[in-house]
Amino acid sequence: MNKKVEKALNAQINAEIWSAYLYLSMSTHFASEGFNGFSGWMKKQYGEEMEHAFRFMDYIVDRGGKVALAPVAEVPVKFGSPLEIFEQTLEHEKVVTDNIHKLVDLARSEEDKATESMLKWYVDEQVEEEATASGIVDKLKLIDKNISGLFYMDSQLGVR
Repeated sequence: MNKKVEKALNAQINAEIWSAYLYLSMSTHFASEGFNGFSGWMKKQYGEEMEHAFRFMDYIVDRGGKVALAPVAEVPVKFGSPLEIFEQTLEHEKVVTDNIHKLVDLARSEEDKATESMLKWYVDEQVEEEATASGIVDKLKLIDKNISGLFYMDSQLGVR
């Protein structure tokens, strides 16, 4: 396996695990505020991010590379309103998208067609992630401070 690509994929594993921790932190925040639906939605996000990390790990091993797990940086534990949290989620997903695009660019520059092919799944996944977060932000903006609308939205996201 190309060493530059391997190093970059290992960094992305760390970023995916950090993302998982971020969503788990958001989940516990929502739970402590009584928003069990939002909390459950974020727990699902946690699981998805861990699955993304595992996919990268499996790929590195399949290609004969070495997975190098690094310490995960601390995540925030204090958050604002549900709207602010989902705006933060959307912005975070945009950063993840940019990171994935940079990995694609690296794979292309290193002529690593296998890695470029594998990354297509992540490119497509990020379109979905951003669209979902953006849709939730739009709905929360419509709800504004309407508490019954907020609780309805919480119940809807809880059935994910």
